[in-house]
Amino acid sequence: MEPRSRSFYVLAAFFGLFLIFLYGPTLTIAILSFQGPQGGLTFPMQGVSTFWFRDLFEEQAVGDIWGAFRRSFALGLMVMVTTVAVSVMGGLAFRKRFHGSTVLFYVAVTALVIPSILVSLGVGLMFSQAGLGVHWATSGFGAQLTWTLPFGLLIMFAVFNRFDKAFEEAARDLGASNWQTIRHVVLPIIAPSLVGVALFGFTLSYDEFARTLLTAGSYNTLPLEIYGITTNVTTPVIFALGTLTTVFSLVVVGAFIGGAWVMNRRRLRAGSDAGKGV
Repeated sequence: MEPRSRSFYVLAAFFGLFLIFLYGPTLTIAILSFQGPQGGLTFPMQGVSTFWFRDLFEEQAVGDIWGAFRRSFALGLMVMVTTVAVSVMGGLAFRKRFHGSTVLFYVAVTALVIPSILVSLGVGLMFSQAGLGVHWATSGFGAQLTWTLPFGLLIMFAVFNRFDKAFEEAARDLGASNWQTIRHVVLPIIAPSLVGVALFGFTLSYDEFARTLLTAGSYNTLPLEIYGITTNVTTPVIFALGTLTTVFSLVVVGAFIGGAWVMNRRRLRAGSDAGKGV
């Protein structure tokens, strides 16, 4: 085995520092969340316990943590379903060129480069002026879609750009209608990609702050609630909350990845069985 060059060790050290910079704050918060009852917000730790995690499930003197969590979870599901549905329809529509498609594409992705706080301000003002009321399930929902839909559309564009149309042609030759072709051929093939779009939609919505700041109305989502309680909470309970939300996010990501893996295994098994049948 040839000795590794000096550049390899330099790059490895740089990558290690990058990982520390990326995950160091999260690990620090996780460690400090296990302080004892007399612990503070900084090191050194005053004992080790799960006191602050238990305190989270007791009646809080400040904030509405669990109400905010339920709102963020519900909003994330709404955004996820809408993002998947619209992204698939958009991806199917853009497979064929139509008048104004280029302009429509740039309009769709422009939301990614507009400052999030301006989007939040604009959506909030629009709903207020229209007399619709500013609420997390209406204006907040719309503001977050301006963030998640472009990502979903870009993923679907990439998926359909390399999609083999021979599968659809074979289905139509066998007498399948357009809807049957989409349902039984197209959607099963792109299912793992749909899981990725759903993951993007949910996670981007779940932790979105800026685009929800001026559109959530009187009821905070979890990111807004966490920001609010940082101004008056001086105990490690805020660290315990951060640790639990991080674990929840990792569980969600793991569940989506597991779902994509199961779908891919089923698709490969179905292809293998079909090949043996032939």
